[in-house]
Amino acid sequence: MSDSARRHRRRLRRPAALYLSAVLLMSGTAGCHTVGRGESSGLGAAGTAPHAALSRAMDLPWPTEGQASAEVEGVGSLGTRGEQTPVPIASITKVMTAYVILDDHPLPAGQQGETVTADQQAADESYSSSESTAPVVAGHTYTQRQLLELMMLPSGNNVARLLARWDAGSQEEFAKKMNKAASKLGMDRTVYTGASGMEPSTQSTATDQLKLARAVMKNEAFRQIVATPTVTAPGVGVRIDNSNRLLGQDGVIGLKTGSSTPAGGNLMWAATKEIGGTSHLILGVVLHQQAGTNPTQGMAAAFDASHTLITAIRSALPQALAGA
Repeated sequence: MSDSARRHRRRLRRPAALYLSAVLLMSGTAGCHTVGRGESSGLGAAGTAPHAALSRAMDLPWPTEGQASAEVEGVGSLGTRGEQTPVPIASITKVMTAYVILDDHPLPAGQQGETVTADQQAADESYSSSESTAPVVAGHTYTQRQLLELMMLPSGNNVARLLARWDAGSQEEFAKKMNKAASKLGMDRTVYTGASGMEPSTQSTATDQLKLARAVMKNEAFRQIVATPTVTAPGVGVRIDNSNRLLGQDGVIGLKTGSSTPAGGNLMWAATKEIGGTSHLILGVVLHQQAGTNPTQGMAAAFDASHTLITAIRSALPQALAGA
């Protein structure tokens, strides 16, 4: 028996928390993930053994429906659960909208960026009763950061479309940019058909959205925005709270909610865990929770599933890394 085989057998006799360590070490490449329902096992880039047994022993509390994926930045995948079939993602779409805007118009951390004048369409759409919006005033000049806040915190669909028109002239042209960015990130099961996520034809998977989370969280301005608990809408003086009710709990520093009847409840989340003076960034995506119900019910399910997963990962991570 080879030395690597002996080490593998010894791992299988260690406590459950150390199985997380084994998964982390063996899944340092993006192409390797834990086997979930509807997935097949496979070898990692270095020829490591399948992760199915390790995943079962680790026993992370994955959602019992929909799909999910998580990772620790700089360490590796924590696994994927559920069939990675494209599903509607609702306002999770706005993460890609922000990613494209920040790529086309770089925004230094702590700065306000370029200015944008709100058009009548964005103002009129503020009063929609059929979708999530943010209050904007026609003719009022907003900074880039202000609009990103109004898009991300209350999930303003009208602001997402305003930013798309500002950047590309039309939402249709902006969607082309979104799909091009997705392709560059290797999101090969994703298609964007609008900037807001209102369209159920915008679809993706948890693994694809995790690739986006990894990329966008490298932008410090974006990290600051999604970690903001509340803002005051310029021009109207209305206080707006972040729709992410997990923010500030259990190390959660973002990211984005999304819900609709076809999409169910969805949450892309980011949390940190400090271990030995080092802060580790944990990223995850939970999609398609209680799809077909009302958006409030679906979003509640996504929050519950994500919170359960986040707390379990943060609890197991110190011992897992200590045994690495």
